[in-house]
Amino acid sequence: MTTAPSRLPPRLWTAVIVLGFVGQVAWTVENMYLNVFVHDTISDDPRVIAAMVAASAVAATLATLVIGASSDRTGRRRVFVSAGYVLWGLSTAAFGLVTVDALAGVGPVAGAVTAAVLAVIALDCLMSFLGAGANDAAFQAWVTDVTRPDNRGRVESVLAIMPLVSMLAVFGALDPLTRAGEWRLFFLLVGGAITLVGLASWFLVQDRPHLVRQRGGYLASVLHGLRPSVMRANPPLYLALSVAALSGIATQIYLPYLIIYVQRYLHIEAYAVVLGVVLTGASIVSVVAGRFIDRVGKVRFLLPAIGVYGLGLLLMWAVRGLVPAIAAGLVLMSGLMLVMAPVGAIIRDHTPADRAGHVQGLRMVFGILIPMVAGPFLGALVIRGADEYYEDLGVLKQVPTPAIFLASAAMLVLVVPTVLALRRRQATT
Repeated sequence: MTTAPSRLPPRLWTAVIVLGFVGQVAWTVENMYLNVFVHDTISDDPRVIAAMVAASAVAATLATLVIGASSDRTGRRRVFVSAGYVLWGLSTAAFGLVTVDALAGVGPVAGAVTAAVLAVIALDCLMSFLGAGANDAAFQAWVTDVTRPDNRGRVESVLAIMPLVSMLAVFGALDPLTRAGEWRLFFLLVGGAITLVGLASWFLVQDRPHLVRQRGGYLASVLHGLRPSVMRANPPLYLALSVAALSGIATQIYLPYLIIYVQRYLHIEAYAVVLGVVLTGASIVSVVAGRFIDRVGKVRFLLPAIGVYGLGLLLMWAVRGLVPAIAAGLVLMSGLMLVMAPVGAIIRDHTPADRAGHVQGLRMVFGILIPMVAGPFLGALVIRGADEYYEDLGVLKQVPTPAIFLASAAMLVLVVPTVLALRRRQATT
């Protein structure tokens, strides 16, 4: 007989939703709008975006490993969450100060562009380090601390939709600022919101009492999960992390270029409407599915979810026009959410009690670092290979083509053997 999942108190749900949402607002700006900012105001070369994404992924992964291990050893998450969110907000607001015009004093235009590229990459690395330490290490470890296997599917399904809800909020409330070129105000508003939530988190987040602390050496704690012996001892955890890595690469092939593709290749100026409908629909699908993930079984749920995601990628490759793009985008984003939720819950289920923070570092290595280094560069190769351009004020700029979705679908095929191995492992335990 299936038992009902245990309930979570309202205060905990409030902390999960508020911190999860605002954290993803920051990541939406970093992962998508920062790319548009660079493309529109600094350089249209896709290799610049790929380099920026890869560098920030390295910084974020390092932060999660270091902060995650520190929070495990101290048994405290709240201080890392609160202080980290405040600093995260301040660094986000600083992007509004980086412009080619502001750096024109360094020499000719080419020199100012190069300086702006270097400045924005350096600031992105700082912002990613602070954000990953606060959100991906401390906050995510705290979620593991205060949840149980029988309710993690629901919690993870809510966290999984936060990237979509945050995109919807940013597109709906702040996109007009980017269209008007008001980037400084855009970054100031986002950074201010993150800082305020960081202050509020001191009252929302409470460390779990009697948390099991990690007692080994600090460096050993940071590198623990990267040892082959540890991987061999925990096959379900590392199989789930591998699923996150491979599906993440597939996602990062197209995601950094998605807004540019919809606006510049499909010529859909009302891309905020497309994304609004898609994100709302996919969020509803994810929340509804969360009620079934815990009951059906997380691993059993994965393979059909990958099928939906793959179908969405193929549809995005084929469709043209506003309404078809909305329909295909709904399948695409719903599939992505249906994959993310069970994978995240499986990783939490196999997290050792004294290494919740450390496993968030591993999650960053597999789910962020590897995908965000490999995926955008693969996407850039596809874009440069297609060699298509659009004209902007008399200047030719490269444009992403539908081939990025076909490349993503091809990568997603590699996820299937790993999921089957995870299912076989579960069947024998």
